[in-house]
Amino acid sequence: MMNSLPKLSFVIGGASSGKSDFAERLAHCRDLSKHYIATAQVLDAEMEEKVALHRQMRSNDWTLHEAPFDLTEVLAGLTSNDVALIDCITMWLSNHMMENSNVVQATENLLASILNSPAKVIVVSNEVGHGIVPDNKLARRFRQAQGKLNIAFAAQADLAILVVAGLPQILKGEMP
Repeated sequence: MMNSLPKLSFVIGGASSGKSDFAERLAHCRDLSKHYIATAQVLDAEMEEKVALHRQMRSNDWTLHEAPFDLTEVLAGLTSNDVALIDCITMWLSNHMMENSNVVQATENLLASILNSPAKVIVVSNEVGHGIVPDNKLARRFRQAQGKLNIAFAAQADLAILVVAGLPQILKGEMP
């Protein structure tokens, strides 16, 4: 069993599966300064309520960074005494797709930023491949891009965990 948090932990699960709660608990078990990197953009009242609820549920010992597109500056400013929780790359991907960004290049840049950061990083993502085939082209494109993004992060991660109904299942690596 590992004694410390690995460089990159990848936490994946369905919507409302408990993945963010698990990722926060994983970060809290460490004697590191905690940085929450939020990727959501608040574009409507529903998202505003969701963000407010997340803030309420999170303890006060987190430093919040809002970074819907480029996380490079935040990650570069962290130290080896920090843990960064990126919640979540699904929203990050949505942001890039809605802006017609080069998702492949953005993913490569994000992974490089994470691996070059001295901080421990926990990445939260949605598993979108367990559902039905979407009925429209944009949704199918998104599902395909999210699948590729998840594969890329899982490949680089030292620890990969699937959360289902609040229960963590280790896919790769060992729990610290």
